[in-house]
This record gives sequence, C-alpha cells and structure tokens, in this order.
Amino acid sequence: MGIPESDARGAAVTGGTGFDAHGRRVLAVCVAAGFTTLLDQSVLNITVPALRDSLHAGPTEVQWIVAGYSLAFGLALIPGGRLGDVRGRKPFFLAGLAAFVAIGAVAGSAAHPWVLIAARLLQGVGAGLVNSQVIGTLQDTFTGQLRTRALGMYAVTAGIATALGPPLGGALIAAAGPGLGWRLAFLLNAPFGLLTLLLAVRHLPAARTRAAHADLDLVGLVLVGAMTLLVMLPFVLSSAPGGLKLGLAGGACALAGLFAVWQRHYARAGRHPLVHPALPRSAPYVLGTVVAMAQFGAGMASSLVLAMFLQDGLGLSAMTAAAVSLPNALAMGATSALAWRVMRRFGRHAVTVGLAVGTLCLVAGGLTALHASASALPWLLGLVQLCSGAAYGFVISPNQALVLRHAPPEAAGVAGGILQMSQRISAAICVSAISGIYLRGSATAATAAPAAYWHAALTCAGLSALAALVSLLAGHAPAPAANSVASSPAVREARPHERH
Repeated sequence: MGIPESDARGAAVTGGTGFDAHGRRVLAVCVAAGFTTLLDQSVLNITVPALRDSLHAGPTEVQWIVAGYSLAFGLALIPGGRLGDVRGRKPFFLAGLAAFVAIGAVAGSAAHPWVLIAARLLQGVGAGLVNSQVIGTLQDTFTGQLRTRALGMYAVTAGIATALGPPLGGALIAAAGPGLGWRLAFLLNAPFGLLTLLLAVRHLPAARTRAAHADLDLVGLVLVGAMTLLVMLPFVLSSAPGGLKLGLAGGACALAGLFAVWQRHYARAGRHPLVHPALPRSAPYVLGTVVAMAQFGAGMASSLVLAMFLQDGLGLSAMTAAAVSLPNALAMGATSALAWRVMRRFGRHAVTVGLAVGTLCLVAGGLTALHASASALPWLLGLVQLCSGAAYGFVISPNQALVLRHAPPEAAGVAGGILQMSQRISAAICVSAISGIYLRGSATAATAAPAAYWHAALTCAGLSALAALVSLLAGHAPAPAANSVASSPAVREARPHERH
C-alpha cells in the first residue's frame, strides 16, 4: 500500500541521517494511532475475569470477546489499505479512528456478552482501517533506511502497548473496582484516540486520489475469513463431537486449497489478489511472516492466560496481577531501544536467540506455576516476565524490518499489510485455542489451575519454539532473484494495474 516513491509527499525525508519536521509529525500521528488501537486489545486481558463475572459470560463468549477483535482487525487491513490507495488515506484514517473511539463507549456500557462481542468486532474493523492507513502512510512518506526505521518504531510501539496494557488495566480495576473497572478499560482509548484525531487532522497529508477503482479481492478476503473461522471453531466449541471438529478441520484445508487456486486465477486475470503473487516466491519474506505469526499469537495468548491464572487460579487482585506483568513491559521497552544495534551486528541471529530465550521463559513460567509455593509464585513469575520481555524486545521490531526488507520491490507496498493481517489472524486463533485450553483445564477442580496454566504455557512455548526454528531457516533462505520474480507470468500480468 503506497504510491511511487517519486510521488510521495515528504520525499525530503529520504535524505540525510534523520527525519525532517514533516516526517516527525507524520510519524508521531502513526505511532499514536498504533499505540491507541493496540493498547485497547492488551488492556482487556487483565479485565477478563472482572467482565466475565459482571456479564455472567461463559467460556465460549469469553473466547469470542478476546479473539473477535483480532479477527476483525486482521481482515479489515487489506481492503482498508486498498481503499486508502484509491481515495486517499486521511479520510479512512479519521473515519476508522472515530468509529473505534465511539464503539469503545458501546463496549464499555454493554449489558450482555453478545453486545460486547459485536462491539469488539466493530472496533476491530475500525482498528484495521486505521492501521492499514498507518502502514500506507509510512510507506508513502519515507523511503530507504528511514522507511525501515519508521516501520520499526511502529512495531516497537505496538510491542510496548501490548506489554503496558495489563498494568494499566490492573490499575483501573484497583481504583474503580471490578464492576466499573473493566468498563473504564474500554474507555481508556478515548483520550488517546481523540488526541490522535486532532493530530491527524492537522498533520496527516491531505487525501489524494491515486486510481480509478479499488480492486479489493473480496472473494479472497471471504475465503480467508471463512478459513480462519473454521480453524477457530473447534477450540471455541469445545463440547462439540469429534466428527464435527474433524469436518471443520477438513473444511479449513479445502478452503486453503481453494484460496490458493483463486489467487492464481485472480492474478492471471491482471488484477490485484489478496496476496501479491511475488510474495510467496520470497522465502525470507514467507518464513519471516511465519515467525511473526507464531510469536505474536503466542505472546497475546500467554499474556491473557497469565492474567486469568493470577486472578482466578491464585486469587490475586487485578493490581497484583498487573504488577507481575509490568516487568515484561519495562524490559521490552529497554531492549527494543537496543535492538537496532544488535540487529546490525548479528542480523537474524539476534531474532533467533531472542525467540529461543523467550521459549525457555515460557517453559520456566509453566514449571514455576506447578512447583513454586503460593507466596513465592508472583515474585518468580515477575522475574520470568522480566526475562521474557527482554528477550522478545530483540525479536518484534527487527523481525519486521527483516521481513519487509526481503519483500520483492513490486510487492513492497502490500507486504506490510499482509504481515500485520497474518499476525492478527494468528492472534485470533491462538487466543481462542490457548485460552480454551486454560479455561477447560481450570474448570475441572479448584486446584487444577496450575496444571491448566502449565499446559497453556507449554502450548505457547511450542509456538515460540516453532518461530525460533523457522527464524533459523529464514537466516539461510536465499532471496529470490529480482529478474526471476519480475519475469514470472503472474507478476507481468498484474503489473499494468499495480499502483504500489
């Protein structure tokens, strides 16, 4: 999602060693938007026990509340980005953020679980519309190394917002009580959102029409959405018979094959498929995206399960649970600031090592829950969170930079949108599946929470280990030759219409 670099407003920022005044203002708006929409997801984690009790929500409803936002967020990214390509980014940025803030008020006043689920789905659409314009605006405004730095700052902000959410949510629960605190958590985005709106009105580049029509590939989007739902449903419908679950899995595989066929057909027709035909040919891009998906899904799910375990399993207050997760945010912020220097020296090896250490931290947390005494457990889990945040601070932003660096030139604009969409869909599936593991395990007996947490943490560790293995492979994967990609029939046929 982007316009040719020669046409991008703010082209002066491509030279020199830092951002010029215009670039800094645009970057501030984009970072603020990312912080607002991503904080909203993570702050929910610590409030789940309170809102569940207040609304009398069952396990299925809880899973939809926490997973629906990520699902809608991910599915809105690509059509939102393409609409921004066609009609200009500013109107969609403002509309998406205004809707996000307004629907947050509906979520905060919900009296029934399904009202909250619907509000979270709509908020996810608004957040996806906003963040697709953020990605496109950064692509439009910056080029070269400055583009990499800008996207990296956006990724770091996302990681820090994710880590800061639980402490902020815990503070609200402690200050206002469980019944009101979870509702205030949904209103927390309002001041950030309104401030970002004001900054965006003033500093975002004016809307510019770039093409005659939007090629949204709605069929591809529907196939991805249906495939994601079929993967999620066996975990949400935990009491469903095994035959139904097997049928859902088979349906997901069939839709995956149909999606691949449709993408080839759509590209050969000279149109813009959901996944640009050049992207699957870049092994570093594909493998790096898998790394991002596994790490992001494991991170979101582990944060949610930890919050539920500390409050439901150990009986700790929301504020104490938030204090346990706070070292994660602090350590991630500190190591993220150093990640660029480490990446320049060690390349992808730094990402792989960070994932390996993070995997060990997840295993250590699960074992601690099984064997540590109740009095020592919060302190030990806080220490594990400190190490985990430090490790993943070296992963999130560097991996994104490496992924986008290896995106083929003709797909550079859509590569960021596909990456973030993949992460959000992964989060929806992982949160649904792993929270289901914990909720079902902890419901069997009052003393079952540590074992349930161990199983959930071990599942997250498996995902993180997979990410480390794939990152190791990505470090040795050759990038496709530019001439081989450019000469492929699908790319040649798509190129006359390509505006990225």
